[in-house]
Amino acid sequence: MRDLNYHHLRYFWTVAREGTIARACLRLHVAQPTISGQLRELERAVGDKLFTRVGRQLQLTATGRTVLSYCDEIFALGRELGETLDGRPAARAAPVVVGISDAVSKLIAYRLIEPALRLAEPVVLRCLEDRPERLFAALAVHDIDLVLCDQPLGAQASVRAYSHLLGESGVGIFAGAAHRRLRKGFPASLEGAPMLMPAASSEARRTLDAWCDSAGIRPRMVGEFQDMALLATFGRAGAGVFPAPLALADEISEMYGATPIGTVAGARERYYAITVQRRLAHPAVVAISQAARRTFDQPRARGRSVPGRT
Repeated sequence: MRDLNYHHLRYFWTVAREGTIARACLRLHVAQPTISGQLRELERAVGDKLFTRVGRQLQLTATGRTVLSYCDEIFALGRELGETLDGRPAARAAPVVVGISDAVSKLIAYRLIEPALRLAEPVVLRCLEDRPERLFAALAVHDIDLVLCDQPLGAQASVRAYSHLLGESGVGIFAGAAHRRLRKGFPASLEGAPMLMPAASSEARRTLDAWCDSAGIRPRMVGEFQDMALLATFGRAGAGVFPAPLALADEISEMYGATPIGTVAGARERYYAITVQRRLAHPAVVAISQAARRTFDQPRARGRSVPGRT
């Protein structure tokens, strides 16, 4: 690969952020042929395409996304250098990478992670959502600082890590205006009622099915969702009632116009921070743990660490 040119990277970075060459021209105050030529030079240097065209928009290729991630850091360092030379030393923001299991509600993840952005020392937050096993693999090679998960690390796990119980929440059945009448006579009122369900493979679904069986009720399932935010959006539209953590009742009321009509007896959702350290040490991770204490119920066994296999 030939030496990279800083100006080539600047033009590429601007096009990637603006989405089109035309908008990048306005931002950089240069003509379109200049930017097109610079992009071709950069593609020759890296030996691969950086963009594909989708309609009028330019979409990054896999190589383009990699180059963009480096450009973000390069130009952030450039800004810091300029501030330092101007006598305004800038605090270097420390990166913190959080893996979020796809079974964890985005509202829960936000409530837990957001306090890390309010630390005295600035951080750059990077959130990755994926299946737990893939996140644990990244944790093992220290590409991730912690994983937020709804279950502890199992004994069958191939990574040496620890499960820190952050807290837990009861589970309620929420309903928008169209179904609030089901509050009367709950839970028998759910017999035949439209219900939006978590994915069949999830722990939340297994708990909900067991509760329905024990209560002797058979709601009419009208939808099944992996993404709990999408489930709640359908609930807001009146498609049916849906389960959600009671710790989020205020947010669900504000965002989705739904309120609890009853509780799922005996159901508890638990949330864990999985780290390679037995004790939480990273300031951002500590802030997440402290946020959990304010957000969730704290069981007597809070904070126990369960190691996985080496």
